[in-house]
Amino acid sequence: MNETATDRWRFVTSSLTLHTLIIGLMILLMLIPLFMVGGVVNERSHYQQQVIQDVAADWGGKQTLTGPFLVIPYVEHLTSVDTVTDDKGKNQVVTKDIFNDHTLILLPETLDIRAKIDEERRKRGIYDALVYNAKLDVTAAFDHEFLLDSGDGDRRILWDKVFLMVGLSDTKAINSGATVEWDGDSVSLQPGTGLPDVIAQGFHVPLDEATSNDTKHDFKLELELQGSDGLFFAPLGKTTTTVMTSGWQHPSFQGDLLPKSHDIDKDGFKARWDIPNLARSYPQHWWLEDKAKYDPGYFTAGVSLYEPVSLYSQVERAVKYGILFIALTFLTFFAFEIASGARLHILQYGLIGFALALFYLILMALAEHLPFRESYIAAASSVVIMIWIYAWAVLRSFWKGLFILLMLGGLYYLLFMILQMEDYALLAGTGLLVFATLMMMFVTRNSRFS
Repeated sequence: MNETATDRWRFVTSSLTLHTLIIGLMILLMLIPLFMVGGVVNERSHYQQQVIQDVAADWGGKQTLTGPFLVIPYVEHLTSVDTVTDDKGKNQVVTKDIFNDHTLILLPETLDIRAKIDEERRKRGIYDALVYNAKLDVTAAFDHEFLLDSGDGDRRILWDKVFLMVGLSDTKAINSGATVEWDGDSVSLQPGTGLPDVIAQGFHVPLDEATSNDTKHDFKLELELQGSDGLFFAPLGKTTTTVMTSGWQHPSFQGDLLPKSHDIDKDGFKARWDIPNLARSYPQHWWLEDKAKYDPGYFTAGVSLYEPVSLYSQVERAVKYGILFIALTFLTFFAFEIASGARLHILQYGLIGFALALFYLILMALAEHLPFRESYIAAASSVVIMIWIYAWAVLRSFWKGLFILLMLGGLYYLLFMILQMEDYALLAGTGLLVFATLMMMFVTRNSRFS
């Protein structure tokens, strides 16, 4: 009997080895819809980041407090005594008065900053951004006695030109009600730092109405401001103590120095910095006319409000396990083919793989409007039930369909647990891969690929 082309094709497609290769190729082809879903996730994540940047531009960005500085203009009177010879050859003593203008920039002896950070979310469209309101209590002590004790000459402080300078990254985010006290007297804030070449952004406090003959002065600032991302400070004091508290449970301590101590629990965090002036590279005072230029804002410490598990990062991580889900599901159907002698068409494998890839799109679409947990349950349930009914039909067995249902349900449950983990996600994911490999080895242990 002559063998027809149809008979040869049936023989080829019935080959276990070739069937395995075809299924492997289908698994690789399923990377295409997964990559497409990943592209959608990246696009939506980009939109969210753009919204966060827009909200920060309106509400207030990352805030860095640099100050206070005491700016002291003064006149130094020097007397020059010279001996000159006149036309008759006689020596005469000539006294000359020299007046030099100087501007001293003085940092505080002690600086104490207390910050209470209250986080909140601001929505724009379907997206939201994490922002905060912060209440700052700043106290500082200044001492300029060394300036008057210098033996170089008489120095007269121009108190009508003395002012305090405080740097702040985003001044438009200052709330009303800021108060400043100088030696117990209330003084008013003025926009601009007064010395933009030293500190670009901030405000200043003229002290022309708060003159004092004392050389030691106390400064107090109460300030409420808005911001996003983080709150930082520059340790300007000879000794700087800063305490920050917040109800946010996921702080990320950043900057040039980590806190000396911190506590993080379900109620939020509390962190404390104790920083001596030896930790920085600029002096306790300098003169504005000096050639040496210092940037006090380069050395900072503080905290960022970190979001450990965001919507799109969770979906992106879930997509990375997509090929594993497809491979395990295909191999399970393949095992049932071997056990029952039934054959599934390539199109049927493709539909199952497409349904598995569709899960991530359903999850993201729902999670943009609903809580992630409920969205995950709805997306996983819809895909699992859809594949269960389809498996029941194509395998013609309720029990095999039920096995598919339980397997996929278990996999999606494990994936959800992995997505909720912060520190052990890689360990759990690796364990899942090892378990999947063992299951594939167990299923194919008696197969003869010939």
